[in-house]
Amino acid sequence: MESTPGILYKGYNYFHEQFQKQETDLLKVRLFLKKALVMRGEEAAEIFYDDSRFSREGATPKRFKKTLLGKGGVQGLDGDEHVHRKRMFMQEMNPDSLARLEEFFEAHLQKAISSWEKQPEITFFDEIEEVLFRAACDWVGVPVKEDEVEQRKNELSELIDGAGRVGPGHYKARRARKSSEKWIMKLVRQKRKQKINASGSSILSRFSFHRNLQNKLLDRRIVAVEILNLLRPIVAISRYITFSALALHENPQYRERLRKDTSKLDLYFVQEVRRFYPFFPFVPAKVNKEFEWKGVKFPKGRRVLLDLYATQHHEKIWSNPNVFYAERFSTWNGSAFNFIPQGGGDHVHNHRCAGEWITIKLTRIALNNLVEKMSYHIPEQDLKIELSNIPAIPKSRLKMTNIERTLSGIQVL
Repeated sequence: MESTPGILYKGYNYFHEQFQKQETDLLKVRLFLKKALVMRGEEAAEIFYDDSRFSREGATPKRFKKTLLGKGGVQGLDGDEHVHRKRMFMQEMNPDSLARLEEFFEAHLQKAISSWEKQPEITFFDEIEEVLFRAACDWVGVPVKEDEVEQRKNELSELIDGAGRVGPGHYKARRARKSSEKWIMKLVRQKRKQKINASGSSILSRFSFHRNLQNKLLDRRIVAVEILNLLRPIVAISRYITFSALALHENPQYRERLRKDTSKLDLYFVQEVRRFYPFFPFVPAKVNKEFEWKGVKFPKGRRVLLDLYATQHHEKIWSNPNVFYAERFSTWNGSAFNFIPQGGGDHVHNHRCAGEWITIKLTRIALNNLVEKMSYHIPEQDLKIELSNIPAIPKSRLKMTNIERTLSGIQVL
């Protein structure tokens, strides 16, 4: 049967329910009228990130390239070309660079808290998106005029929100993609006219002068796509930060423990947020050469999806997967294939998200502020997460009132 309507109707749960009903880790389906395979689990992830078996080129449907990812980005490359382009990202993940991003985020967050104190109510998700956007632009070296902040932040948000939609939402995201690429392309052109070399002081400069394996500068549009592949995922961390605030609200027993803990409970808490709550639903690839797994043939060229959400809720990997329990990560074995909220495998050679460390670091900073540096009230509202919506977020986007800066750890309601 065609699975596309089921995904649109049930979202994250569609394949997850099929796996459970059929008691299998491999499904034969049709997507966009074409045969496909869907996998879940640690063993499936290990196979999926074997580049001798799978390719990413041509695997992502065009609708996602026209919205979320952009055409020609690192996600669609393979082999030496992928490793070379990925290295461009990974060189920015050094401790000094990440420390600068943390400083920018903390500074903008503190400024935001001061503003929130003066407001009767805020929508936390929308506010934290702006904090992340400002910090990301500072880190990458992208100048933004104050009267452009809302527009540019909203465009990046549209790339994320509209990627999985049909109709007007999809076309709104496509317009946001064109506008944001045009914005960054203009900055790249300015950098190149100034003839700042590749060792320039900003990430924008280094990306603008990056050379491919043929020793040629990347096309300006490709540079724009890759700069947006830094800015957009950082803005997307707003979901994990909002889910962290929701997890504190729904599991209040952790608040006092997080205040008193001197070990790694905050890290375990953030990792459990990333496991428990929905983020990426699945990632695509195409079969490089025919092989067989679990008695099923994988023909060359067949599209295959690795279901990240189903893997994060796999009963054979996670005990009581539908229960939020941060302590489970105190004994996690560190596998690169069973905990894959942002992809699996190796960060350099595979397609695991280069920004995973950024996600963890910034979410920990936000969690520390929620627990130690501010008090607030969460009023009555609709906090339901509709798993049919990809990407998901609490319906009310988490409203807060009575916000005050504090170092005393006042218990919130």
